[in-house]
Amino acid sequence: MTVSHVVLDTEFGDGARFAQARVQHLQDNKRLHYLALTARVADAATIADPQLRALWPLDVPGFHRIILDDGRVTLDLLAGEMTAVLPQVLARVDAFHVGALAPGQARTLARLAVPGATLDARAPDDLLVWALVAAGFACRRVDGGDDIAAEYRGRHSPPVARAASPAAPAAPQLRDKRAVVIGAGLAGASACRRLCASGWEVTLIERHALPAQEASGNLAGIFMPLLSKDDNIPTRLARAAYLFALREWRRLGGVGNAFIGADCGVLQLARDAGHAAVQRAVLDHWNYPPAYARWADATEAGALLGGPTPHGGWLFAQGGWARPSSLCAAMLDACGDRLQRVFCSEAITLHRTGDGEWLVEGAGGALLAQAPTVILANGAGAVQIAQAAQLPLQSLRGQVTHLAVGTSAPQLPLVVCREAYVTPAADGIVCAGATYDNDDDRALRASSQRENLARLAEIVPGAHVAALIDTAPLAGRVGFRSAAPDRLPLAGALPDVESAGRLEHLRDVPRHPDLYGLLGYASRGLIWAPLMAELLVSQLEGAPAPVEAALAEALDPGRFLLKQRRRSQ
Repeated sequence: MTVSHVVLDTEFGDGARFAQARVQHLQDNKRLHYLALTARVADAATIADPQLRALWPLDVPGFHRIILDDGRVTLDLLAGEMTAVLPQVLARVDAFHVGALAPGQARTLARLAVPGATLDARAPDDLLVWALVAAGFACRRVDGGDDIAAEYRGRHSPPVARAASPAAPAAPQLRDKRAVVIGAGLAGASACRRLCASGWEVTLIERHALPAQEASGNLAGIFMPLLSKDDNIPTRLARAAYLFALREWRRLGGVGNAFIGADCGVLQLARDAGHAAVQRAVLDHWNYPPAYARWADATEAGALLGGPTPHGGWLFAQGGWARPSSLCAAMLDACGDRLQRVFCSEAITLHRTGDGEWLVEGAGGALLAQAPTVILANGAGAVQIAQAAQLPLQSLRGQVTHLAVGTSAPQLPLVVCREAYVTPAADGIVCAGATYDNDDDRALRASSQRENLARLAEIVPGAHVAALIDTAPLAGRVGFRSAAPDRLPLAGALPDVESAGRLEHLRDVPRHPDLYGLLGYASRGLIWAPLMAELLVSQLEGAPAPVEAALAEALDPGRFLLKQRRRSQ
């Protein structure tokens, strides 16, 4: 199947144009990537197609990627005002349907257009025509009316084309679609799934005998969004990642079906009365759909906790918990024959050959794999590889406490969190935690367990819960999270620090050729992993980015080198 035909539609409306294009491209066995701008996301009940309705996003701002028809069709709903959304689009567009357009937006469209891109718009006067011509479009009026048809020819286009003759998009650069992924946790498994689904042949290298044995090996991870009144970059990223993860898990078969877990809801309790007021103000300001986030008052929260609590909290009805190892296994199984697993082998060195291959070597120089593209997805272990040694990744110890159901562990219908979290019981175990420690001790510590249980007693009422600090046997798991200084992931091409000179912009940062990272997921790997993999594969394929340009920049692995050089220049 060919590279996707990319359409940008600023008047999505009822989606009829998308539906028609979807049918046509599927009949022609061609891929379609449809970018649809919409002021608000319509209610899912209005969507007739059952596959699309099942994946339809909630009405919240941002970019919403929906993958349909086994990956042959992708719909990006870009929710927000056009003047704010258009400058944030990262794409190469083959066809534009723009309806009404301000003349000042013509250059933005030209920035997105491939040579020969077609455009139709309404232009009741000549201002838009002049702006489009100045931006490089050749325009003509359709039947002498207000509608115009245009073709992008570059900045020196003739002012008017006598006939419509849309040229084929420029052929994308062909690449050898072979990759090595290092690390079989959530980051690596997500990358393998998206690469294999896009037709790549992937070799996965893991130093353990099974996937998800490091930070992804906990019995339960929590998935929930972030909220803030200023809707800052971490909030926007977490929202996009959380909702994309929910959609991708539905495509995989669903939480609790394709992998172990439950979308039972998450209650994030307020710390005190002042914090409760802040939480309520955020909800009042943004007016989120209740399925995304709503307020649970003290009465409702107390009923969920099984005892009184002084304050309410945010309730994320679609949040929950999942067993990362089970999810990793499901994603790797979905890769099929395109995935080759090389386990019990640790990647130690990378060498670039003259013919554009990366050689991945293990102990004693043994060749483990080779491919033109390598992706580091091995958490804190990445800094042991020379090309990534200067990335500012910190390893943070986290001890989770396991409470057997028979030890008076709290029996809750949903995840509850504040300074700590506690999960519903699964396989007779309740998970509570987790600590943030700056040491490398892999053994369980009684002091860390006491810390977990003390915080648990502060959020879950009952003398039996408070007594656990003295009665619960030492049990749990220690894992090490990999985190960047800004607590955001690294997703993209890795910087070549040794080749860097004066830097002013991210585009100036030199990169190791075809060497990428999916790193720094900290304690949010469940929600980060699907979107970060999607972003990276979009970069490799030359496809539209699934997030706004500002968010892609915030994730760029070169951001730390750029900040460092700016301070020193």
